[in-house]
Order: sequence, then structure tokens, then C-alpha cells
Amino acid sequence: MKILPYLLAASAIFGALSGCEKSTDATTDLRIRLTDNPYNATEVNVDIEQVRVKFSDDDRDDEGWRDLDTRAGIYNLLDFQDGIDTLVANAIVPAQPLKEIRFVLGNDNSIRIDNVLYPLTIPSGSSSGLKIKVNKSLREGIDSILIDFDAALSIIQEGNGDYKLKPVLKVK
Repeated sequence: MKILPYLLAASAIFGALSGCEKSTDATTDLRIRLTDNPYNATEVNVDIEQVRVKFSDDDRDDEGWRDLDTRAGIYNLLDFQDGIDTLVANAIVPAQPLKEIRFVLGNDNSIRIDNVLYPLTIPSGSSSGLKIKVNKSLREGIDSILIDFDAALSIIQEGNGDYKLKPVLKVK
């Protein structure tokens, strides 16, 4: 009979400890926002079709990616300078470490300089997308990630006059 008090105490301790476990069902309303640094052009237009996120370190190309609710469209990066940004995608996702963000781009990318509109070529932008390593633990509830799309460092004019976008993207 002296064992009964020990069993009750052990049961109470086990119950208290099991209640301390962190829930794996926690989620967050993840919001991906876009901004830009100043650049000497009238327009830098980027055609964003889809924003995807990845939570695993799996290097297989299409494994582990999740599509967000994306506000697809053509974004003039120069509209989002000096503290102005815009929401491009969001979704309820697990509140766990986010590894990467991918912007899948369309073909309607352009740059306007001195009232002339030039096509803006983005190598692999529409096939594999623009990938950004993040490695950020997401907060439960609501969390935002601000992506600075640095046009000044990203645009290259080639010798033949064509423009290419080799994106420099920073997580702020």
C-alpha cells in the first residue's frame, strides 16, 4: 500500500510534464512584402506569377515547396521606395523555420529609361524562379518578411544595349 502514494506522485509529475510540450500544430499568417532601393530609371517592371516557400533543407528541386496566395501581376519596383512596400503573397503556414522563398516570374519584365521601354531579360526567372535563402523562425500568429529587391544592383546593361536582371534580393 505504500507504493500507491508514489504512483500518484509519479502520475501527477508525468501529467504536468506532458502538458508542457510545445504544440506542433502552431500556425502563422505569413505575409511576404516587397520594397526597393532608389534607381535611376522611370520604371523597373517585374512580372510576379507565384510566390512559394520551403520549410525543409531538402535539395531536390521541387520537393517541399508550398505555393502562397499570390497577388500575381506586374510590379514597378520603383513604386516601392522610401519606406513604401506592398503585399505580394500570404497564407496560413506552419510556425516553423522557413528556409527559402521563391518568386516565379513571367515574361512581361521591362525597364523604362528616358521614355524608352526595354525588355528586361531574367535568366531562369520563369523556369526555376528567384530563390532567396531565409532561415528564419516564424512567429506564431502573424509574421511578415520584407524582401528588398535592389534594382540598382540587379540591372545590368550589356554591350549591345540589352538589359538583364540579375536579382539582388535581401531579407529585411
